[in-house]
Order: sequence, then structure tokens, then C-alpha cells
Amino acid sequence: MVLQLYYDLLSQPCRAILLFVRTLGVPYHGKEVSLLKGENRSEEFSRVNPMMQIPVIVDDGFILTESVAIMKYIAARYNAPDHWYPADLQTQSKVDEYLAWQHFHTRQHAMRVFLSESLLPKLSGEPARPSRLSSALNDLEVTLDLLDSKFLKDKRFLCANDISIADLLAVCELAQPMGGGRDVLQGRDRLLQWRQRVVSFVGEPLYQEVHMEILGGKQQVGPPHQALHMKAFAERVCDGPM
Repeated sequence: MVLQLYYDLLSQPCRAILLFVRTLGVPYHGKEVSLLKGENRSEEFSRVNPMMQIPVIVDDGFILTESVAIMKYIAARYNAPDHWYPADLQTQSKVDEYLAWQHFHTRQHAMRVFLSESLLPKLSGEPARPSRLSSALNDLEVTLDLLDSKFLKDKRFLCANDISIADLLAVCELAQPMGGGRDVLQGRDRLLQWRQRVVSFVGEPLYQEVHMEILGGKQQVGPPHQALHMKAFAERVCDGPM
């Protein structure tokens, strides 16, 4: 039975998984679940994932949530080339190190910039708050410094000289502020070159296709009653720890 993937292109981890399965050539059936229309909170979807979050995969009845777990599963299930999630203990541990770190750094801070500058103003009808955006940008700058000096250093990719699932997750997270027209890597030559290597590896057409919604800044907000939960989530992320 073909792999089923529940996703929304607005979601950074969903885009990373899509890049992964498409690059590997894994057959899958995509089921789009719109976060902005509240489709993740439907009774139908809650039967798949009671936590009402995406991404989710279903593999012949086996249901798995959480993006990192999904990417590791796909790597093993479909015999992905070793560089994606290396068997070598130390190299694998460096990938795991980034995957553990990124949740409250790359992911949280890039998302806060996007929510503060782009999505929350669309949901609330109010302009972005300068203090909220400034705080998000400052935190992201610290994260980018660490991404460059601790993880990338003089390597071709974040954890080794070969691409891994860490690079896919990172590049998708850092694309999120593009939804508000902000390229957070501008002026950071080493990180810009890293991003281009990742994009070149998966292919520019595929990267653009998977990121078409976020790069175009055309996030379609559902009716107000459907967007209330997303608005509350965005405010919670922007104003304090996740």
C-alpha cells in the first residue's frame, strides 16, 4: 500500500518531508490538510492524529507523527542513501544533535519572525508590532550565528560534507520568513552558499514547487471562526516560549 502523507505547504516540517520523499523517489499519496482553514481540527483528521497536528504518515496502517521521527523512519524504510541519516555513530550523533537543538532555535525563531511580520497581521487585521518583530529578529540572529559557527563551520553541509535530513529541515525552516518577503540569510555568505548547495542537491524546480506557497506570500486564510485557533497559536508563539 502506497505511503500516505498528510501535509500543508505552509508547514516547514511538511515541506522538508515532501522534499525528502520526492528526492528519494518514494511513491506516496499526499493529503493536504489546511491549517489556516482549520482542517487539522476536523473530526475526520483527529481520527488519524488525535493531537491534530501535521505532518502525519500512514504506512499500511502504521501511523507516525512528528517530523524528525517520520524522516528517520522514511530513511530506514526506503533504504535511503547512508548520508541522509548516517550509520556511523559519530556522524549520526551530529545529525541527532542538530535535530534536538533546532526545535527551540532554528524552528522557533524563524517561525516567530514569519508569524510576527506576516501571518499574524493577516489573521488579526492589524499591522506588525515593531517590538515583537524586533525581538524575534534579534533571537534569530543569535541562532544564525550558532548555525554558522557551531554547525556549518567549514563543511559543505550542517553535520558533514554530505547532505543529511538535518539540512532539509533547516533550509525549510529558514525559508519561512520569506512569507513576509524577508530573506534572513542575506549578508551571511557561508549560509547562503550552504542553502544553494541544498537547493541544488534536491533540484531548483522541486524546491520552488514545494515552497511555492511560502515564497509567493499567498497564505490563504479561512473564515474568521476557522482561523481563531491559528491566531491564538501565533500570538502564543510570538509572545513567549513555545
